[in-house]
Amino acid sequence: MSRTIERPVAVPRVLVSALGAMTALSAVGAEEAAGDEALSLGTDTVLGVEEGDYRPESASNKLTAPLRETPKSITIIPKQVIKDTNAMTLTDALRTTSGITFGAGEGGNPAGDRPIIRGFNAESDVFIDGLRDVATQSREMYNIEQVEVSKGPGSAYTGAGSTGGSLNLISKTAKRGKFLDISQTFGTDQTNRTTLDGNYQFSDQVAGRLNLMRHDANVAGRDEVDVKRWGVAPTLSFGLTTPTRATLSYNHMHTNDTPDYGIPLTGKSGSTHRRAADVSRSNFYGTSDDYRHSTSDSGTFKLEHDLNEHVTLSNSFRVVHTSLDYITTNPDDSKGNVDKGYVYRSLKSRNSMAKGWVNQTAMNAHFDTGFIEHTMVGGLEFSGEDIHNRPYSITGGGSGNCLVDPTNCTSLYDPVYQQGWVGTITEGKAYTDTHTTTTGVYLFDTLKFNEQWSLNLGVRHDNFRTHASGYSNGNTRTGQPAGDFDLRNNTQFWSYQTGLVFNPLPNGSVYVAWSTSTNPVGETSGSGSQDIAYNTADLKPERNRNIEFGTKWDLFHERLRLDAALFRTRKTNAKINDENGLPKNIGATEIQGFELGLTGNITRNWQVFGSYTYLDSEILKGTDKGNQVPSAPKSSMSLWSTYKVLPDLTVGGGANYVDSRYGDTANYIRVPDYWRFDAMVGYRLNKHLDLQLNVQNLTDKRYFDQVYTSHMVHVAPGRTALLSTNLHF
Repeated sequence: MSRTIERPVAVPRVLVSALGAMTALSAVGAEEAAGDEALSLGTDTVLGVEEGDYRPESASNKLTAPLRETPKSITIIPKQVIKDTNAMTLTDALRTTSGITFGAGEGGNPAGDRPIIRGFNAESDVFIDGLRDVATQSREMYNIEQVEVSKGPGSAYTGAGSTGGSLNLISKTAKRGKFLDISQTFGTDQTNRTTLDGNYQFSDQVAGRLNLMRHDANVAGRDEVDVKRWGVAPTLSFGLTTPTRATLSYNHMHTNDTPDYGIPLTGKSGSTHRRAADVSRSNFYGTSDDYRHSTSDSGTFKLEHDLNEHVTLSNSFRVVHTSLDYITTNPDDSKGNVDKGYVYRSLKSRNSMAKGWVNQTAMNAHFDTGFIEHTMVGGLEFSGEDIHNRPYSITGGGSGNCLVDPTNCTSLYDPVYQQGWVGTITEGKAYTDTHTTTTGVYLFDTLKFNEQWSLNLGVRHDNFRTHASGYSNGNTRTGQPAGDFDLRNNTQFWSYQTGLVFNPLPNGSVYVAWSTSTNPVGETSGSGSQDIAYNTADLKPERNRNIEFGTKWDLFHERLRLDAALFRTRKTNAKINDENGLPKNIGATEIQGFELGLTGNITRNWQVFGSYTYLDSEILKGTDKGNQVPSAPKSSMSLWSTYKVLPDLTVGGGANYVDSRYGDTANYIRVPDYWRFDAMVGYRLNKHLDLQLNVQNLTDKRYFDQVYTSHMVHVAPGRTALLSTNLHF
């Protein structure tokens, strides 16, 4: 059933006016800053390289211009923001940036990272140091220096995917100098976290670094849910200041969590106006059989060589091995039990192993052709990934109708966690082996004509091949017969990026950009989805186009950056999961909107990191034409700020707002908007010791941070207090 969603007709005019006003204000601010003694910096001081800065530069090796002159929306979450907010996971860190929501998975990815950028799924668009991070996992921050969020279609940079954007996590690397940082955090809900970050310079050209982490905690506001993980990440760097440099790094992480799907929806699947059940936030509908174990091992070797001062060659190679083993409970609403006060506990399972590799060879060059200055990056990328998944065979599920068969049902209002699964759990006969290979070649060039005008160009070609085979028990939902199966999908595609940049003043730019991306079938198969399966392997690849107009300004001698952007992204052959969790091509979707960003220092003692995003989404074709795109809130805002009250005393706080959003294309499932507030205070006793207190979700707000296309919504953690003792040597 299709419904029409009313939209304000004056939005484009309002956006253009706001963008124009911001540009004018930025230019005025740049002139006024020179006379502001309180904000003045020496001419040789660049805040972007200072410790504790909220406004660092990008570390991506594919950008051919400084951030201010890059025609693309890029937000960098620096390590100081990560520290000040006490972000422990990637989800925590991304909360500081507007325009990002989070998706819930039913079977393949119940607790892994599923960021949704500008309304588009980005679970397979996560990179570490420029290399795609394969397989599903919940990523930790203990070994991460900063997070770079690129928004808008960007397959020219990343290859497959990157419709709403991509994430590039910059890891901690051995460098010159010696230091040792040890942090111990205790908090509410039995939180106990220890991290160590040590760097040692063995000689003039050799250094090593070691990061360790151990984390145990319950989840605030949730019964019986806990998280346990530990990790180790050593790094060795050679030739620190020589023309030839090499880095060896390794990262291992192990998790042992209680998976949590949240609370069920009211109303039977397919009914209208469905929402989260009105029950206690703490209600946990799992069983004593639920568990989730995962491991991740990755090793990277990077080699760089400067041919001369203008040309650098590099090669990065990474091998990854991950495992994911879980049995978890989905609070199923499909039989209408919830409206009668019961919840059917449907077990989901996965027992998978993934191994993969990726190799990137690149050349960075700087040269002139006549009066045109070129900054060029070209390269080749190859990757391969194999995933073996054999879910468990689970029997004794009953009919799912609690009134007819109460087996494996529990009370909606007073669920009993200690009740185990009534039935058998054995190794399954069915299995799936998925093999994916990619080959990509790319070239970027920034042509600088003079101090005011530059042109950014990028092109990439990818060959993406996916092959899934195995044995199926049969599936009445998809019509797949029992027996062996063999599915293939091969896609070749070109991707483009172009942008024209004008610098009206030395401290600001205005740009217009156009970019494309492609989502081939099998793109998210490594994350456990049914992206290549029976009746889906022949789906067409999604095609995406984006037009963006923006401006970027550095004020107060580059201490404060203001960004604004108008954008419109259109997806054709759009693929969205139906209520059975199966992808389908629904035609076309479009999301347009604008973003504002504020990053850096307002005064010497006052730092700010904030952004606002407006999304106007619409399904243009298909059964749900006229409806909004799922998980695309109209408005979202994030603001974090700290102020140094005394030389050794810093206070800070943050606010997050996410508008109401739908969980399905029919727009029947809807979660309400919410505000969340955080606070911190830090005190430095001396150069070796400082204390930091964070209170997250200060008002103990009950809100939902993930919504699935059916069945359930995920409950965000309640109020959490964390006290960290930080030692520095």
